[in-house]
Amino acid sequence: MTARIDHLVTSGTFALDGGEWDVDNNVWIVGDDTEAIVIDAAHDAAAIEAALGGRTLRAIVCTHAHNDHIDAAPALAEATGAPILLHPHDLPLWLQTHPERTPDSPLADGQEITVAGTTLKVLHTPGHAPGCVCLYAPELGTVFTGDTLFQGGPGATGRSFSSFPTIIDSIRDRLLTLPGDTKVRTGHGDPTTIGAEAPQLDDWIKRGH
Repeated sequence: MTARIDHLVTSGTFALDGGEWDVDNNVWIVGDDTEAIVIDAAHDAAAIEAALGGRTLRAIVCTHAHNDHIDAAPALAEATGAPILLHPHDLPLWLQTHPERTPDSPLADGQEITVAGTTLKVLHTPGHAPGCVCLYAPELGTVFTGDTLFQGGPGATGRSFSSFPTIIDSIRDRLLTLPGDTKVRTGHGDPTTIGAEAPQLDDWIKRGH
C-alpha cells in the first residue's frame, strides 16, 4: 500500500527580528492507516495528533526552524514519543523558540526517510533559512518545500539568517531539476508544480523577489 498525504491548516503567529505576523501553516501527514510522519508541526499539537487518528508517529520532520513551523513540535513529540528531526544549520533558530529542548536527530542532504513503504529524500535547500530542507517523494509525485518554493516564487529572504542568492541557487539546482509534473506542497498557501514555476526563474532573479 502506497502512503497517502493528509493535510491540515493550523493558525498562529510567526515571530522574528522583533516583528509578529498572523499566519496559516500547512501541516502535511504522510503515511498509511498504521504509521505516519508529520512534516512541520505548526501551532496546534492537539489538532495534529487528532489528525493522526491513532497512527504511530514515526517522526516529526522540520523543513526549517522558524517558530511557526516548529512551535508545536515538542508537545507533539511528548504526546506521541516521536523524534524531532531538524537540519543542524537551523539549530540557532530552533533555540530562539525552544531553548530548553533540542531536536532528537539531525537531517542531512541525501538522507532517506521511509514511512508506510514510501521513501522521502531530504534535499538541503538553504536560503530562506540556513537549514531549510525539502522532502522529495518520487512515488507520490510530490516535493514538500516548506518555505523554500511557493506558487509564484521563492520564500522570503529579507530577515535574519536568509539569503536571496542562496535560495535561488537551491531552487535552480535542487528543485527545478525534478520532473515538471512534480506537485509542490508548500508551507503556506496553495500547491503548485515544478513545471509551473520553472519558467519564472529569470523573472524572480530580475525582481530580487
